[in-house]
Amino acid sequence: MTAGRTPAVPGIITAEQVLATARSIAAVQDADGGVPWPEGHVDAWNHVECLMAMTVAGLGAEARKGYDWLARHQRKDGSWPAKTAGGVAVEGNGESNHAAYLAVGVWHDLLVTGDERFTRAMWPVVERALDFAADLQTPRGEIVWERAASGAPAAYALLTGCSSIYQGLRCGVLLGERLGDPHPDWELAADRLGHVLAAHPEAFADKSRFSMDWYYPILGGAVRGPAARERLERGWETFVVPGLGARCVSDQPWVTGAESCELALTLDAAGDRARALAVFADMQHMRHEDGSYWTGWQFVNEAWFPHEQSAYTAAAVVLAADALSDTTPGAGLFRRAGRYAVPVVDAASCGCSHAPSRT
Repeated sequence: MTAGRTPAVPGIITAEQVLATARSIAAVQDADGGVPWPEGHVDAWNHVECLMAMTVAGLGAEARKGYDWLARHQRKDGSWPAKTAGGVAVEGNGESNHAAYLAVGVWHDLLVTGDERFTRAMWPVVERALDFAADLQTPRGEIVWERAASGAPAAYALLTGCSSIYQGLRCGVLLGERLGDPHPDWELAADRLGHVLAAHPEAFADKSRFSMDWYYPILGGAVRGPAARERLERGWETFVVPGLGARCVSDQPWVTGAESCELALTLDAAGDRARALAVFADMQHMRHEDGSYWTGWQFVNEAWFPHEQSAYTAAAVVLAADALSDTTPGAGLFRRAGRYAVPVVDAASCGCSHAPSRT
């Protein structure tokens, strides 16, 4: 892996600061390659995000160590335990969005490094992971959020998770085309999922108090154009706190760094670079002196909440800095996620079931 320039966003964050943030992720990486939450467990989704950030900053050895962790800990069905600590599964269910995000990470790695040999080595891991996720798709098109340790699929789907899975399926299709091993089944699954994301909110459990359910259909690429702009405006006053960043949930005075950076990525993907830069600048008050970032700020009590710095928050900062500076070949990953968005069909006439989620 050849290191390139480190991203910098003039007037907001320097290249040296971005590198320090990436190094703060490497500093908490376990000896076996896992990148844990502050409380000590590893989940595959946040782990992959951290690897993507280290790849952006040129920390190739650390990122490769993390991908090796994924290959070693993948189960026969293609999933990972929802939580792993000390190399042992502490929550045995397998989450569909955790599995699908590997494809995003491996496609991103190929874009940034150009290392097709590594891509080919990871391809069987990606195939098993995406097959696990796609196998949880319902006849309507949503993908339920987990398969329990017993093997039983969940009874409902999550909007944020499915939005991320949509991007994973699209990246998997691109990887297959690049490697000469096409997967039209994933493309069909993505088309069906994209339609449900854009036209059938009743297909998902109601988690509308969470800001991720507001912006993730855009970030993952399923919703773009006028529908994306209208969606952003509809939730803006609910979730954005000027000068501080984005709330995690609508009913608490709590802004979080990861959601703020993901919103910046979403705005950039939707073509609103000015507001993306503003949100990214606003969240910099959460920066710790060592380059890491506090997870969140409770702005009524004026206290960090939780009182921790999280690797996934640092990762979101690095990815946002890359997107907003167009530094690496992977900088447009989220902008390009919408290239294959399915045009929204009138939900009243598309023929799909209108049954609500079973929660």
